[in-house]
Amino acid sequence: MSELSEKMATSATEPRITGIPPAGNPSKIGAVRVWAVLGGLILAFQLYVWIRWVTGPYFVRVPKGPSDPPTLMKVILITWTTVIIAGLPVGIYYFIVRPWRRERRITTDGMLLVACGLLFFQDPLLNYFNTWSTYNTWMWNRGSWVAHIPGWRSYAEPGHMMAEPILMNAPGYSYGVLLCTILGCWVMRRAKAKWPNISNAGLIGVLIVWTFIFDFVIEGLFLMPMGLFTYPGAIKSLSINAGHYYQWPVYEGLMWGGVQAGLCSLRFFTDDRGRTFVERGLERVQGGFVRQQFTRFLAIFAACATFFFVCYNLPAQWFGMHTESWPADIQKRSYFDMGVCGEGTDRLCPDPVLPIPGRDSGYVTPDGKFVLPEGVELPKIVPFDKGH
Repeated sequence: MSELSEKMATSATEPRITGIPPAGNPSKIGAVRVWAVLGGLILAFQLYVWIRWVTGPYFVRVPKGPSDPPTLMKVILITWTTVIIAGLPVGIYYFIVRPWRRERRITTDGMLLVACGLLFFQDPLLNYFNTWSTYNTWMWNRGSWVAHIPGWRSYAEPGHMMAEPILMNAPGYSYGVLLCTILGCWVMRRAKAKWPNISNAGLIGVLIVWTFIFDFVIEGLFLMPMGLFTYPGAIKSLSINAGHYYQWPVYEGLMWGGVQAGLCSLRFFTDDRGRTFVERGLERVQGGFVRQQFTRFLAIFAACATFFFVCYNLPAQWFGMHTESWPADIQKRSYFDMGVCGEGTDRLCPDPVLPIPGRDSGYVTPDGKFVLPEGVELPKIVPFDKGH
């Protein structure tokens, strides 16, 4: 393929905005190298944690408990999971295999497909300090890897912990998030066509508004009522359908809107070669095609992981530390409690009147007793030195 036709193909699939310095004038170091190093470190950490999880005691199912989901909920969850799984090979073919067979190139969308799939690692991190979001444990799961994340504070024991529905979430994060990103870029193009003089910041603002509405429809009106997950610790005054198992906190839409703003901006604002801002200096990477493309992937992955961590998981920690009492509509459904609290356990579910327990701290039982971890004692008060 000629250079001209390659540029035409790139512009047809990857939007381009002028005003970004061309790839031919990179900095001495090159942004791509910095981002690639960060991406390599993040990927190595994820693989380390996943390997420890799969080979350790936490790789066991979190049971659903005595409650049984309604038949309609089961049917919807099975159907949706089947559709999600079936869509993964289609996404791999459409975004990776087909462009490679046609043009012998790896597109930005192909890179994003894999990078977004790896974002699945961060999904349970919103519960780092306190459990305020849960999944339906009726679905197939093997717990999660959270106990192997350094400093993890929320309650986590084998069979009683944050449970990830892998069959749905892993492919869902991959091509599902990519499709949302492509749709967001379409919204940005439409906004640019309608308001030609709109600034880049204005485009991002339009996208955040769009994503907020889109997230409410997808999560608040579909995924949550169908029983995939809940936000039991959501602040009720800032939630829609408060008190129900499908209560949707409005700040969820804002946090995810920030993530999508980052992902869409990465894909939308490219230079004259169709490259994202993290790929500047790619032509200086030596070692052949494979090394160059792997460097490019690590840089794109680092940007995606950074957007997710900064825009979602960092603010999520504040909300996790300010949870409200879990609605009875959630506590009475054992398949939403993940075995971390409530009936059948010796732990009360998170509540503003209770201290937030950590993995190495005591906790309050349902009868009001304070239980210390085995082998430790309460700290003692040291009397003042009154001799001087």
